[in-house]
Amino acid sequence: MIRRFGYGTARGSTSRGGARALVQLRRDLAAGKPVAFTVDGPRGPARVAQPGAVFLAGATGHPLLPFHIECSAAWTLNSWDRTQVPRPFARIVLAIGPPIHVPDTTEPAIADRRLHLEEQLASLERRTRVMLHSK
Repeated sequence: MIRRFGYGTARGSTSRGGARALVQLRRDLAAGKPVAFTVDGPRGPARVAQPGAVFLAGATGHPLLPFHIECSAAWTLNSWDRTQVPRPFARIVLAIGPPIHVPDTTEPAIADRRLHLEEQLASLERRTRVMLHSK
């Protein structure tokens, strides 16, 4: 699915291989390729953004583009993040927030933008739910 949308993979997490993944993603950005993150990491907690994506944005000058996808009917996996797989014929809504620019890679800048990213993602989640239920 990821390759179908033109993305590659760079596996890493806060607990294993994160630095190597960030180096690969930085190379991809330098080559003009888009990159995407699941920002809450492999172990969670869910909806708590880890600093990797924010650091990469500050290091490369590329902004973060937060988005949230919600569906009207899905199977929910019994995983820490409650991953959802849309059911056939479900309505799917996508909300995209404004770009988030990260001025540098100092700890205060990363911390501030990470919190801003979490707030934007929560807002987008609320917006998609409203859009799904208003018909």
